[in-house]
Amino acid sequence: MSAYVDLLIQDNDLVLDPSRQPLPVADRASIAQDIAHMIRDSGLLVTLLAERDRLKQRDGIQRLELLMEADERLVPGTALITQEQPGRFRVTAKTLEFGSIEVSL
Repeated sequence: MSAYVDLLIQDNDLVLDPSRQPLPVADRASIAQDIAHMIRDSGLLVTLLAERDRLKQRDGIQRLELLMEADERLVPGTALITQEQPGRFRVTAKTLEFGSIEVSL
């Protein structure tokens, strides 16, 4: 049995199976989805994208990493956000029970 269960959301909408029922997502994928939504809902990502100063960008990334660290399902000290290209970030962390997660924003 899964410890964490949620409904799969992609492009801000529920993902439905062929019978039009919402698809569930569990454990590691559920945690990754929660982290992505937490970052988006914080509003810090919008501020980070608008920032041009490298030092202020790094400060914004650090604030998002600290926000992630507050999630009790993650191993402390493993949250990492790296900029892949302008406007695109990779979020990685290790969960206590399910291994690594990775999300692109």
